[in-house]
Amino acid sequence: MPLKKKKRKQNPIFSNLGEIFEDSVLKKSVEQDPGKDVDEPVEYVEPVVHIEPATHIKEIPFTFVKIKPGAFIMGSPEYEAGRNDDEIPHEVKITGVFHMQTTPVTLGQWKKVMGSIPSGVKADGFADDFPVVLVSWNECQSFIRRLNRLDTRRYRLPSEAEWEYACRAGSMPAFCGGEISECFQGHDKVLDELGWYAGNSNRRMHPVARKRSNDWGLHDMHGGVMEWCLDWYGEYSPEPQSDPGGAYSGQGRVVRGGSWFANARNCRSASRFHWSPDSRSDLIGFRLVREG
Repeated sequence: MPLKKKKRKQNPIFSNLGEIFEDSVLKKSVEQDPGKDVDEPVEYVEPVVHIEPATHIKEIPFTFVKIKPGAFIMGSPEYEAGRNDDEIPHEVKITGVFHMQTTPVTLGQWKKVMGSIPSGVKADGFADDFPVVLVSWNECQSFIRRLNRLDTRRYRLPSEAEWEYACRAGSMPAFCGGEISECFQGHDKVLDELGWYAGNSNRRMHPVARKRSNDWGLHDMHGGVMEWCLDWYGEYSPEPQSDPGGAYSGQGRVVRGGSWFANARNCRSASRFHWSPDSRSDLIGFRLVREG
């Protein structure tokens, strides 16, 4: 069956990326010079979910989704409501398989791996199914090193590109479930179904996985808590990239996803911020990637 073109005003910044089609396929536009081969289409990963049975590491359950290689447009078009200037759209290819945790790391998982709760977290204030917060990027590395000693598989934080690729799950709009309609603290119909943010959280944190997952089975990618990524924050290049790893150095590590305190615009798939790696906040947690 031929693909239907999705009618949308073409933004000049996307002119070299071709037309957007339904069924999660992006075709490159190519100037038809005599004797020049036409580039093959770049296809998004099909939204086929494979949620694995819980991985038990020393009796601690973690659940992951297998993410296949593919390509996507990272960043946001100029016409997207609420966008920031650092979201320069560019093609990114993810060349290897990885496994993304279905939720942020919970307080219960942190306690079992580390043997204690993070400093500043009130033991009677949060249940074990709440996302762990008040953990710096550096403290996340301590958690991961200990986890890697407990298991033969390797765990780490996601790269910023892996995070957005997984968040979008083959989608192009501001949220994985559709376009944004509210940039600030009011209710956004699409975001209400996907995560906790200023418009629906009552200014407090909530347990993980209480909102609808994206098409790849990942919960809380929009709102809930912001999530540390592996990369130093830096400017995007508009050129196509394969498995980008971010800047070589910087003032802060990337955080993604928005939080229970954030406006809707800061919970978009493309929204990006950075914090010092030794900073701790009740707005920031993390989720794991398992390699291979």
